[in-house]
Amino acid sequence: MHIVNQMLGHGACLDLNTKATRVGGEAALSVVVGGGRGCVLKADVPMAGIWIPLRGRLQSGNGADAPVAVGEARVTEADARLHVVGRGNALWVALLGTLPAWRQVLHAQLGVPSLEAMLLPARHVADHALRRSALTLARACAAGDAEAASEAVVDRVLGLQSEFAEAIARCPGRTYAQRRQVFLRLQRVRNFLSANCHLDVDNDAIARMASYSPWHFIRAFRAAYQETPHAYLVRQRLERAHRMLRVSPLAIAEVALASGFENRCAFSRLFRQRFGMTAGTVRRLGAHASSAPIAAVR
Repeated sequence: MHIVNQMLGHGACLDLNTKATRVGGEAALSVVVGGGRGCVLKADVPMAGIWIPLRGRLQSGNGADAPVAVGEARVTEADARLHVVGRGNALWVALLGTLPAWRQVLHAQLGVPSLEAMLLPARHVADHALRRSALTLARACAAGDAEAASEAVVDRVLGLQSEFAEAIARCPGRTYAQRRQVFLRLQRVRNFLSANCHLDVDNDAIARMASYSPWHFIRAFRAAYQETPHAYLVRQRLERAHRMLRVSPLAIAEVALASGFENRCAFSRLFRQRFGMTAGTVRRLGAHASSAPIAAVR
């Protein structure tokens, strides 16, 4: 596994280019560790990645995607418009590479079947083991020897992605390759809904994102995820409201509106059904719900 180590400090900016993605003429993964407020990462070549915040949060530079916070890991598709900013005195780790670099790592070195030699775009829960692996990677990057630690992080993310196997099997298609491609299209829409759940979403528009008619889109989405797009959207709005109640100073009615609920009574009823307690109770308990921080890189 060819690795390029990159460290970003407070307020620094890194532009990844074609030269930075190759070692000895071969495709390489870049391990980037960002620390401090306002550090920025850009790329002028399409790069897919794994992003794991250890402190603070990561925000897309154009604001199109929801922030990635501590306790989450995000897998992104190759994007030539990559622009990510660390927020809130952030500490984060990213593994980035071009499609040839990822295929080489996943297929040739880790033995992943060629049809699956690319990670699927998703948000995962980053459990303690994954965060510890990411912290080990950050320290290895600082020491200039991140190959083994990179492989450990990729292995753990592959384990998380294995959860998609059943959803892929439920997708329409005669072959596994066709079903996986359908799932990829659905997953892109699902990620969009997650990031934009607070907005009014048009069913026809999101169906077009997946290159489906509205009827076929809803049918395929429900088959894969065992819930309708609307049910998923409402669930994401409730999760957003739950997070905001723990950290935001907004009033409960304002949180409901900011999460996409115009009807306060409907919000209260759905919130209690989802979480088994009222929004006011979550607000009062919010001070005790934050995750314990992870130690800094040394």
